[in-house]
Amino acid sequence: MTQFSGIYKGRRVFLTGHTGFKGSWLARWLSQMGAEVTGLALPPETTPNHFDLLKPGVKDIRKDIRDAEAVADAVKEAQPEIVFHLAAQPLVRRSYRDPLETWATNVMGTANVLDACRKIDSVRAIVVVTTDKCYENKEWVWGYRENDRLGGHDPYSASKAGVELVAASFRKSYFSEEGAPLLATARAGNVIGGGDWSEDRLIPDLARAVANKQPLVIRSPKATRPWQHVLEPLSGYLLLGQKLLEGDKKAATAWNFGPDDAGNQSVETVLNKIKSFWPAFDWQLDGAPQPHEATLLHLDSTLARQQLGWAPVWDLDECLKATAGWYRASIEEGKLLTDAQLKEYAAAAQAAGMGWAGAGDAAIRAVS
Repeated sequence: MTQFSGIYKGRRVFLTGHTGFKGSWLARWLSQMGAEVTGLALPPETTPNHFDLLKPGVKDIRKDIRDAEAVADAVKEAQPEIVFHLAAQPLVRRSYRDPLETWATNVMGTANVLDACRKIDSVRAIVVVTTDKCYENKEWVWGYRENDRLGGHDPYSASKAGVELVAASFRKSYFSEEGAPLLATARAGNVIGGGDWSEDRLIPDLARAVANKQPLVIRSPKATRPWQHVLEPLSGYLLLGQKLLEGDKKAATAWNFGPDDAGNQSVETVLNKIKSFWPAFDWQLDGAPQPHEATLLHLDSTLARQQLGWAPVWDLDECLKATAGWYRASIEEGKLLTDAQLKEYAAAAQAAGMGWAGAGDAAIRAVS
């Protein structure tokens, strides 16, 4: 056996947002499993960035998902069998500065991708990636489930709830007939890992602070998030894609891919843990007024565990160790640990008995 039953080998995959943090990791993983990946995205916004460092080996199309004609042309040319839609404006504070960009990119961009897909006979499966912030946050101590109410305070969160509505509308209006593509949405937690250099995110800000030999300024040390390594939700997206390609109609719905309860920790706890793996950094509190952000947010991934057979592989300490290790190697030694960490994660998944990881050494060879 190989990863995901070898379903991605030779498969035509269309991936939006491939130049971003999560997208570049997914592009690499798909390419190493033998998929023929076409990526559509804007150029990376930061220097350095994971995509340019990694060069993941995909067909690279630089277009804006807000351009419906460009998206339709790219999908038509690629003739994909499965589409992973990750492209988005993903930053809360940026959404306050530019709400129209956020709404246009996230909602209309998604509509453009789905409209292009409904016109191409080759498409069999679509995975639309949203976020845990799509839920109407009531600051509950328990996790949100897939049937909880959608909402959002800031433009980013509200726009992602809008993405869920767009996806549900297309599913019911265009993808409900026999033989139509199967469409699912995937909601992940606070994703961290090597290669993220975005603005206003904890780990990239930490890495920049260390590189500049400055303390990290923290806005909300008591805020609690469901922390998970980038490979955790990506394994969920790929497993979900496998189920859709296999024609499992029950998989064509919304799914949470979050960490276990121990992964829900405060920013302060996470920083103290990272410092044990990377002693070079320090942090201090920013006392200035800040725009509203949720302080307590937690996902319930029971549905994915029971019906997909998905579960987290790395606990929080392993997640933070891998993340700190990636940035330390990059900043201090100029090394790129992406491929090595893909191999480590696959080996850990296989040792943990994850069905998607395959048996024997095949899981490791698949990402070698």
